[in-house]
Amino acid sequence: MNLVLIVGSAPDAVRINSLDLSLFNNFVAINNAWRLKPEWDFVIYPEDFPVQHQPKNFNVKKIITAKDYVRIQNKFGGFVYAGGTMAFTAGYWALGALKPDVIAYLGCDMIYSNKISNNHFYGKGNPDPLRDDITLQSLEAKSARLMAIAKFNNCSVVNLSEQDHSRLLFPKVCVDDLKKKPQIFQSIKKKILELNLKAINKALAFEKKLNYMVRSGRYWEEVDKFDPIKLSKIDQLWLQTPDYKN
Repeated sequence: MNLVLIVGSAPDAVRINSLDLSLFNNFVAINNAWRLKPEWDFVIYPEDFPVQHQPKNFNVKKIITAKDYVRIQNKFGGFVYAGGTMAFTAGYWALGALKPDVIAYLGCDMIYSNKISNNHFYGKGNPDPLRDDITLQSLEAKSARLMAIAKFNNCSVVNLSEQDHSRLLFPKVCVDDLKKKPQIFQSIKKKILELNLKAINKALAFEKKLNYMVRSGRYWEEVDKFDPIKLSKIDQLWLQTPDYKN
């Protein structure tokens, strides 16, 4: 089995240092998550990621930038449909570049509470997924889309989160289950197969009809071309695709 772990910057991302990670073949850090441990296979960040925050003097096999992920993202429908935040971009890049059987997320729940001062493991950060963006009207819908697209590419997407709430609709599992109970994979695949194929096909057909593709990846430069109401209707279709609850 080819398992990929994608790590974000939520406070619980620090759990990576207490988990048995021997099961995973590749580790992908999003943005500042590279600070969590000294060695990574891949670190992925956007064009506007500040230079002072980029990894230096760390053991990283490869830095993944727009030159790498835009082409792959376009193969899966582009940024307008996938959602313009790095949690999803990292997922599609991993799906296309690493060909995994399972993608597991950690620290990417995208829940930002006003009751806590530190909304990231490193302190106070900008909650990028909550910005006013036409592609991020429903983070849940975008996660359902990624899960469905992954299914069609023989990959299951799961969430290692132990948080009570998550914007990701992926099935929740724990590392111990993945390591000690191989049958968990059959359970995951069963859940993925229960996705609503009728809703998925409608969503993909609607996306194809609208043809909201920006090859450069810089969709914000052409935002006036996109109808937010139509994109919301597509989101509603994606939200119908999971036939189970976490």
